[in-house]
Amino acid sequence: MKTAVFVAWIALYVSALLAVRRMWTGKYVRSPLARALFVSMVSEGETTGLDAHEWYRCCPDMLGEALRPLFIQSYMDQDTKAFLRRSEEKSGWLFTQLYHSFVSTVFSPIVSRTSINGFLGRGSMFVFSGDQFRQLLRISPDWQGHRLLDLGAGDGGVTDVMGKHFREVYATEVSTPMKWHLHKKNYRVLDVDGWQNPGFQYDLISCLNLLDRCDQPLTLLTDIRRSLVPGTGRLLLAAVLPFQPYVELGGRWERPKEYLKVKGKTWEEQVTSMSNRVFQKAGFEVEAVTRLPYLCEGDMYNDYYVLDDAVFVLKPLE
Repeated sequence: MKTAVFVAWIALYVSALLAVRRMWTGKYVRSPLARALFVSMVSEGETTGLDAHEWYRCCPDMLGEALRPLFIQSYMDQDTKAFLRRSEEKSGWLFTQLYHSFVSTVFSPIVSRTSINGFLGRGSMFVFSGDQFRQLLRISPDWQGHRLLDLGAGDGGVTDVMGKHFREVYATEVSTPMKWHLHKKNYRVLDVDGWQNPGFQYDLISCLNLLDRCDQPLTLLTDIRRSLVPGTGRLLLAAVLPFQPYVELGGRWERPKEYLKVKGKTWEEQVTSMSNRVFQKAGFEVEAVTRLPYLCEGDMYNDYYVLDDAVFVLKPLE
């Protein structure tokens, strides 16, 4: 009897999930298996309304005068295409996606989405390829540095891209399930409140899509500047634009204590505003900047998700 009730409940949950899906988006599950099970869902739909070429487009003339010669034009490369193909394949695993959706629905009111993704082993991110990383830092494929610190490293997917060029790799992460992934990769996980005082400094600190989810972003930037090797240390920072800061606390979203005001309607205007209003105030100058898509593995509704990123190489001011 209990088994029958459980199966009926799961069937009801799946039916409701699919009904909500159709009401919200009008698109359909794209897996061939899904189409076999749900014959009424026959259209694949668009994964994103943006043309992939637009992910990288910039009008340098619209940037501030000091930034124009610092812009680096990026393009979709083979590593980016490979990530998109893997995401599309995973999106087609119907029963895995149903399980992920069920767990997320049950636990999202009390557990952060990051921790849920870490527990499920899903939601990997892609910010840049190895070639794009080296182009930004102007380093060769065989270049080696000493220490890298990746703040808010998640499951370490992006850390892997950078870590190949450093003898020591450190990381911070709030989510316990994500820390498990970092430990499995043998990265040295530091405490989120104590990484500034390990007794040494870093050749590169990465702060990727963290500034808009940080409660005290200006304090964070100050701590980063103090933790870089003098003269040669660099900050690699990515920010989602338009810049909309908020902090996730136990499934709730709240305004950060240090609220950064970034002005501008276009990507170029926001990049210029961040350079002039945020980075200079924190003691940094822009050394290079590019436009890249911030990609995340999808679910049963979308193959992947895309946000608009500005990626900066920042040098501490003397």
